[in-house]
Amino acid sequence: MMGSLVLFFFFFFACSLLFYLCFANAATTVVDSLPTLSFEEGYTQLFGDGNLMLLRDGKRVHLSLDERTGAGFASQDLYLHGFFSASIKLPSDYTAGVVVAFYMSNGDVFDKTHDELDFEFLGNVRGREWRVQTNVYGNGSTAVGREERCDLWFDPTQDFHHYSILWNQDRIIFYVDDTPIREIVRTEFAGGVFPAKPMSLYATIWDGSNWATSGGRYKVNYKYAPYVAEFSELILHGCAVDPIDHSSPCERPENGRYDTLTMSSDQRARMRSFRRNHMQYLYCYDRDRYPTPPPECSVDDSSKERQWYGLDGVRLGDRRRRHRRNQGDRSRVVEADAFL
Repeated sequence: MMGSLVLFFFFFFACSLLFYLCFANAATTVVDSLPTLSFEEGYTQLFGDGNLMLLRDGKRVHLSLDERTGAGFASQDLYLHGFFSASIKLPSDYTAGVVVAFYMSNGDVFDKTHDELDFEFLGNVRGREWRVQTNVYGNGSTAVGREERCDLWFDPTQDFHHYSILWNQDRIIFYVDDTPIREIVRTEFAGGVFPAKPMSLYATIWDGSNWATSGGRYKVNYKYAPYVAEFSELILHGCAVDPIDHSSPCERPENGRYDTLTMSSDQRARMRSFRRNHMQYLYCYDRDRYPTPPPECSVDDSSKERQWYGLDGVRLGDRRRRHRRNQGDRSRVVEADAFL
């Protein structure tokens, strides 16, 4: 009996240590260490009929958008906290109006109090880069959009890149490859709108012509269809929840492992660098939309960063190109740049 207990505690300690080592350093370590699932093992098709195609024994999924329909899939289970990731390659050429989404939601279960964590990839006209938008809804807080929009330091149409979400009871971190790009920390003010109910994972491609590119100015041109988004290295590493009573193994103390995860000092420095150089829109700075910033926003109007953004939350020009625009035309031109 004593020997069995010793073996049990040794096994538990070893598993906990392995989990910590996998997660402590960077998202790349996580992605490299965690098992991937084939489509049949973890997902089900939502819509799109033949516009969803499985390749490499279900390890790679193609979602396509044409004049008939888009396509999408969802996880078979709901999850309460965890690490969720996919390696994604986006469509190339003219993609204005096209939206590719990789997100978590429970809107089909909690109609009026749903939670959501979004990666939305917004297509563009030829010669202009894709934009990435992240968003968070908690407890049905859809009246307040918490969008942040950025560009990337690479061309996401040329190769696969990892896009990941870490979600625990205290924080949410969005990653691009091994770089954290956004952190949402649960605070006293934001607690009521912090996602706290089990969610499914989704991936979709669809026509967002009415808003996705320059506020709807540029629309999907089906002359360039089909638009194909490729997904691989699908990771669902979380606490699966019973779909009937929503009970979860995460409720056991020994399985609170996700709740201890945070960023290293190196990751935090890389996130600061990314946000300094690649952010294009911050909802906390959007005074046109929110004259009084949402309670989780800490805004210092005298700060250097605040001076980079207009009253609409859009970045005032592209610092990397150092363009000097006529002040009278600035808002109009910058708004177009930010949404293209």
